[in-house]
Amino acid sequence: MHTKDARALGETEQRLYEVSAWWDAPFYSDRERAALAWTEAMTRIEGRVADEVYEEAKKHFTDKELVNLTLAITQINVWNRFNVAFRNVAGSYQPNVRELKKSA
Repeated sequence: MHTKDARALGETEQRLYEVSAWWDAPFYSDRERAALAWTEAMTRIEGRVADEVYEEAKKHFTDKELVNLTLAITQINVWNRFNVAFRNVAGSYQPNVRELKKSA
């Protein structure tokens, strides 16, 4: 779903393909890297988010932005779990480009 939305909003194929290896890819900003590290830490909680991940996120995001990013991450995680539980077919989502552009 999100890759389709990102494409509809003009994201490049290269950045979408490499997001799973973001730490090795040279075309993500420091802010994006902090968000991706925060996302991984929030998704794979093993005890608590590492101090260095938290400190890096705090360098790039205000408190409000970090709260909003955390809410987005947790909401996506919830929807992913719903999709798995209810056996929704991956790839069946189709973006509404007009609505996406209104909300961007």
